[in-house]
Amino acid sequence: MDYIAVHITLTPFSEEFAEIIEAGVEDLGFESFTIEEPCLNAFIPKERFDSQALKAVLSGYVGEGFELSSSTELIPEQNWNAVWESDFEPVVVADTVTVKAPYHKDLPRTKYNITIDPQMSFGSGHHQTTCMMIEALLREGRGLRGKSVLDMGCGTGILAIVAAKLGAEVPVHAIDIDPVCVRSAAANARRNRVGHKITSRCGDASYIQKGRYDIILANINRNILLADMPTYVRALRPDGGTLMLSGFFEEDIPCLLEKAESLGLKMKLHLEHEGWSMVSFSSTSSL
Repeated sequence: MDYIAVHITLTPFSEEFAEIIEAGVEDLGFESFTIEEPCLNAFIPKERFDSQALKAVLSGYVGEGFELSSSTELIPEQNWNAVWESDFEPVVVADTVTVKAPYHKDLPRTKYNITIDPQMSFGSGHHQTTCMMIEALLREGRGLRGKSVLDMGCGTGILAIVAAKLGAEVPVHAIDIDPVCVRSAAANARRNRVGHKITSRCGDASYIQKGRYDIILANINRNILLADMPTYVRALRPDGGTLMLSGFFEEDIPCLLEKAESLGLKMKLHLEHEGWSMVSFSSTSSL
């Protein structure tokens, strides 16, 4: 999937101004942001980028005490993999799971050793959100055995692979809207000898089976999580289930919590790392 990077220059620059702009444009479909003086950098899939909508939002900040200019950059799909390979070092989560690339050799072994080739997909295990989701799965421990699991927005399939290795019910379902991710997840499952335990499908939240899952994993972004949370809740089994969410910042917790509580969910776990957050909710009744 090709991405558009929008570089918004602020004069004078301050992180506070950048965060104000981030809040203003995030509803346009941007998936992630970085702040690097003097710019706020915003990233969005190419097909979802609307330059006129962005221009309209930015024009609303005229006269707010700073000046704005913006430029765009096309980031081809293949660039993500090249960057990943050049920077990737093995990751160890909770001294239990090691995530490595195919070319890493002679590493100390942990209980679970997972080899990931991203093939332009998200989820090498490096990102704070992925690490926290793996940690949350490890905390489930034996409670994961025999449980039906969905990895929504699966990327490389790393979370589905961890769930399968922890004894989840076969098959673990892995769904993503990007066919590249679906192929990557299937290939990584085979690489880690759990190909027969994971079923990968291309689709969005409408693909989810109602009342099917004990545990749903969704490491996506705040806006998609808010929009799709009712569907996730309907997909949990009537006798209760667990919804694990990540892909958002600590300051996003209140709106996600409000949405979850309106759907009858209760928070049972909250992890935070370097400003990123992960939350786990439990449901005790059918909604």
